[in-house]
Amino acid sequence: MSLKKCKVLIIGSGPAGYTASIYAARAGLNPVQVTGFEQGGQLMVTTDVENYPGFRQAIQGPWLMEEMKAQAEHVGVELVYDMIQSVDFSKRPFKCKGESTEYVADAVIIATGAKARWLGLDSEKKFQGFGVSACATCDGFFFKGKRIAIIGGGNTAVEEALYMTNHASHVTLIHRRNKLRAEQVMQDKLFNHPKITVIWDHVVDEILGTDAPKSVTGLTLKHRETGVQQHLDMDGIFIAIGHDPATSVFKDHLETDHEGYIVVRPGTTQTAIEGVFAAGDVQDKVYRQAVTAAGQGCMAALEVEKFLQE
Repeated sequence: MSLKKCKVLIIGSGPAGYTASIYAARAGLNPVQVTGFEQGGQLMVTTDVENYPGFRQAIQGPWLMEEMKAQAEHVGVELVYDMIQSVDFSKRPFKCKGESTEYVADAVIIATGAKARWLGLDSEKKFQGFGVSACATCDGFFFKGKRIAIIGGGNTAVEEALYMTNHASHVTLIHRRNKLRAEQVMQDKLFNHPKITVIWDHVVDEILGTDAPKSVTGLTLKHRETGVQQHLDMDGIFIAIGHDPATSVFKDHLETDHEGYIVVRPGTTQTAIEGVFAAGDVQDKVYRQAVTAAGQGCMAALEVEKFLQE
């Protein structure tokens, strides 16, 4: 196994990872960024992006990530196409092993992100970005005056249902059980909202749509106990059954919460281990936006620079 030494190792290649590497390179820290095998994070499966600052018209998620990558390369970031398999944060310098290379670094920024959980239907995958989404705050604007469904029963699902009443003509929350897991105060708001209907004890059997143009037209539901199906006409479907942070490699080495997100000191990106930082969706389960991930990537790089100076 080959050995690569660096001042700063950045793990991950979404908006947080690329922003951290750009700032670290401009600070003269000669960062090495291990991109993982799925470069670009969640934006690689996002079509129209209308809420990233600086663009008057919608841009494509993959294009934005290619531009961030090109900027990182332009300022001298060493990008390595590798996947970290194990880490040793017990002492400095820290050791992180990839498939064929061991990286030794004075500071580490973890920006491995999170992935939305999906239902696992072929039709769901087919219409992702064409009426099926996992982020109401990202894509809600596209459904002005439309009928939309939210799938889920936790805080995220209820928050997204309430949020979508600002855009949609009507919101249908579909939950596989007969009661919600969301906080009671949020449930009260949901049940009292005139634009929201709740369907209990049903799962999504199929997402329906057209091919030319590709767009969602409805969905087929199945009752969990009776198996009886029903059809609903819908213009959009938001899957809100949770996210999984990419922290399996780190969970035995860093403090994580009950959902697996890395715990950082409030107002910082500093983890419980001095010299190890976490930025973006790997530690942020509240906002989960490209712009907040990029902001945290900037924070992490500035905090690393200060840490190494001290």
